Amino acid sequence: MSQQAFSMMLRPRLWTLLAGLLLVCANGCATTPYVYQPPLITHPDLDFPEDEPQVVRGKRRPVIDGIGWVVGIPGKILLWDRRIDNHNVSPETEAAIAEYLEKNGLDQVKVRVNEYDPLGEWKRLRKNKAVGWGWRYTAGTLTAVAYTLLPGRIIGGDNYNPFTNTISLYSDHPAIALHEGGHSKDFGTRKWKGTYAVFTALPGASLWPEAIATNDALGYLETEQNFAGEADAYQVLYPAYATYIAGTASPFLPYSDLLIKAGAVIPGHLAGRWKAREVKQEALARQQSSSEIQQVHFEVPATPVEANANSDDGVGQR
Repeated sequence: MSQQAFSMMLRPRLWTLLAGLLLVCANGCATTPYVYQPPLITHPDLDFPEDEPQVVRGKRRPVIDGIGWVVGIPGKILLWDRRIDNHNVSPETEAAIAEYLEKNGLDQVKVRVNEYDPLGEWKRLRKNKAVGWGWRYTAGTLTAVAYTLLPGRIIGGDNYNPFTNTISLYSDHPAIALHEGGHSKDFGTRKWKGTYAVFTALPGASLWPEAIATNDALGYLETEQNFAGEADAYQVLYPAYATYIAGTASPFLPYSDLLIKAGAVIPGHLAGRWKAREVKQEALARQQSSSEIQQVHFEVPATPVEANANSDDGVGQR
């Protein structure tokens, strides 16, 4: 069978898989009660010294960040959001991930905001004894080498590295930051962290942690009653999840058939905007209901006793 014929045969299967998983996600995301993680200490060696902040921001490098912005254009187009890989993370996004980590007891997670620090990552790889040494010095070493040779400061790609317990942010989008926070929360609660990290890196298996992180970010925003943020999150996290689904089929697709990968994001955009519209309508309904309750509270009619008293007062004044 030719490669082109195999691609044509796989297309309907890919679209069926994509539609089915998006339908499940649309019906299930942010529907269960959100659970805040109590303080989670994975290993004492990962505690931050007093002079080391948990969230650090890279120095401004206009030329390098400009190159990174250009390299990130495909991501901006796929997710239809200019904030993706823009290498200009706002204080609001930084504050969002810091607050999330604090409320979920993730005090040992490092956050690098548009920062390139290979030496720091190698040190954290050595210190992160919550992951077995066998995984740290094999798969973990590969992630550290990739971080060193392929700097996200240029190629972008927001991510969480379970081997160093580090979140790297290059996009100015709170939902993306919370999504990576969801990964850190998920991995932090696993007993066999290295095994879980390696297994979920396999094609297809990666959809599970991505769904967990997506659901956690949406559930967190809903619980915090950040309805504007929740609506915004649906419009970027659903298309992003669609790209993960398409990515599971990429080993079986010819590299020239990029239209399938680009087209796979369309159902994600449609589902995301549909859910965002629902969130906005629910927020508006709650606002109207709250206004009506307040109005009724201030316009309670007088009781018969109060009415008679007012009538008697009026007679006495004549």
